Amino acid sequence: MDETIGWELYRSFLGVLHEGSLSGAARALGLTQPTVGRHVAALEQALGQALFTRSHAGLLPTEAARAMQAPAEAMASQAAALQRVARGFGEIRGAVRVSASEVVAVERLPPVLAALRRAHPGLEIELVPSNRLQDLVQREADVAVRMAAPQQEVLVATRVADMAVGLFAHQDYLACHGRPATVDELRGHALIGFDVETPFVREARRGFPFWTRERFALRCDSDLAQLALIRAGAGIGACQVGVAGPGLVRLLPEAFELRLPAWVVMHGDLRASARCRVVYDALVAALRAG
Repeated sequence: MDETIGWELYRSFLGVLHEGSLSGAARALGLTQPTVGRHVAALEQALGQALFTRSHAGLLPTEAARAMQAPAEAMASQAAALQRVARGFGEIRGAVRVSASEVVAVERLPPVLAALRRAHPGLEIELVPSNRLQDLVQREADVAVRMAAPQQEVLVATRVADMAVGLFAHQDYLACHGRPATVDELRGHALIGFDVETPFVREARRGFPFWTRERFALRCDSDLAQLALIRAGAGIGACQVGVAGPGLVRLLPEAFELRLPAWVVMHGDLRASARCRVVYDALVAALRAG
């Protein structure tokens, strides 16, 4: 038996099985009747089995043909699914999983993603706010905004605008406690910062020795919670300049500014995916604009 039987032979076989004649199968499949006939004959020869018998009612399936029906229909279903997946790579529809740090995901990306959905209603966005780097190689996310350059060669990345971080306090806090004019004057203020020191925190504060856990009156490892505390007037904390918002006042910019380099990253295999590419390009454009 030939073990490399082409799908087109099984496709014509199913057409005859469903329509009951060569002419009906030809119409349903968009082929000529002789082509369908050749396909069925070739399949019978390859299998060494008669698949149809002629009768006044048309072509009747043999016992072998009936036994083949279910697996052949499963093949047809899989072929149709494969076509849908392939077409989906050229269509802007379906799910794209986007990962970004807490602050970027909550404060920067919603307007970008809302605009994408207006432009492409078939697009589905799965937003993952997390300060943990999602593994793009293992497809934990499709597109990511990162504050570290990717190391794996299979990833593609575009550098976008650096994200500046400064010291901020709410104007209500400053009205009650005064505005520090020097770094030394921070000692008399309620500082908001981290609880657990991570390698990233150690690197980030290398030039700011005064920014230590022992000096914080309020400690939290969630960047979003720290931002909420600053906005509530609880004290002075670090905040991305671009998301500070109304009521927040930047303090000591000459003494404290941390610049976070940012990249938009995705797996190289997804460059052919229209839905992933449109999300990637939109994030690059928005984050480059600042």
